[in-house]
Amino acid sequence: MKVLIIDDNPVNARLLTVLCRQFPEVQALEFLDPLDALEWCREHDPDLVIVDYQMPQMDGVSFMKALRVLPGREETPALMVTANHDVSLRYEALGAGANDFLTKPVDRIEFLARTRNMLAVRRGQKALADRAAALSAAVDEATATILMRERDTIFRLSRAAEYRDPETGAHVIRMAHYSRLIAQQLGLSPEFQEVLFQAAPMHDIGKVGTPDHILLKPAGLGAGEMTIMRQHTQIGYEILRDSASPFLELAAVIARSHHEKFDGSGYPLGLSGQAIPLAGRIVAVADVLDALTSERPYKDAWPVGEAKAYLLKHRGGHFDPACVDALMSAWTEVLSIRQQFQDDPNDIALHRMKARDAHLQPHRTLSALPLTEPPTYRL
Repeated sequence: MKVLIIDDNPVNARLLTVLCRQFPEVQALEFLDPLDALEWCREHDPDLVIVDYQMPQMDGVSFMKALRVLPGREETPALMVTANHDVSLRYEALGAGANDFLTKPVDRIEFLARTRNMLAVRRGQKALADRAAALSAAVDEATATILMRERDTIFRLSRAAEYRDPETGAHVIRMAHYSRLIAQQLGLSPEFQEVLFQAAPMHDIGKVGTPDHILLKPAGLGAGEMTIMRQHTQIGYEILRDSASPFLELAAVIARSHHEKFDGSGYPLGLSGQAIPLAGRIVAVADVLDALTSERPYKDAWPVGEAKAYLLKHRGGHFDPACVDALMSAWTEVLSIRQQFQDDPNDIALHRMKARDAHLQPHRTLSALPLTEPPTYRL
């Protein structure tokens, strides 16, 4: 343990150092100049400070005040040595942060006893600090485990939707990255960006409640079929709502709002402008961009340039202009994400097979409905 001895009298400083050496675990450090001692304390953490009151450069009370404002030195045990018996001085020293006093001439037995007690206090402080650090690390580890399990649950729920949806696994990865990119360009907090990134893949979880013959239909949907398809927003909301998880809570908002349109013509609530939750406005841009540029059973993939032109054309109509502008400002990153997370050919083949099988079965309730023209993508 490091004991700092500050006294402008070399003889007194040496005496206190010799006395401290009776403690085998103690290293005594002498300073004749309190300013030098204060500078040392800026970079090092003493376990006990023994400071003389009467010194020419800076008295003991001034030193204590300066010591206590240094980060991490608020509770360092401090012992003041003084020949002054004035009670008001002691009050001032206590107010400045001194913990105990020694009166000159220093009595050897008293010095050793007080020093021993002060070092015991310091050991207790360190033990508590170590215990607090260990508990904090344990809490952090437990929290990280919970978050990992929560994210794993979200990922698996997203995967469950993928097995029924004509979208590939790479779609939810790409659109999650696009969503975070938009949030970043909008200047939103890193915390929001991360929650959005984790929640966005669940935007279409409600499609688990959409019949296969509608979800995988390789042609346009009739009016009745489109009504059923659009129910996935509310189904997703009901699945995810009222969760204590911030990821699932935001995912519920996204599930219900990502098909709203900025001009109010979307669904399910017909919200417009700023009334649409920001996360829903962001995901709407990210989702449509990837939907347009990805192959589906009912359409071929659009060239990236055409998809970009579509977003710009519908800026302020379908899409929040700020979100479109944010995506356009980071278009190089968009292309990089597309390159990094490409569709697995096996996934595409699987969805083609599922779409074929789904439409080999009779669907009496909807088969007679008139069909609209095949859409470029399904909203």
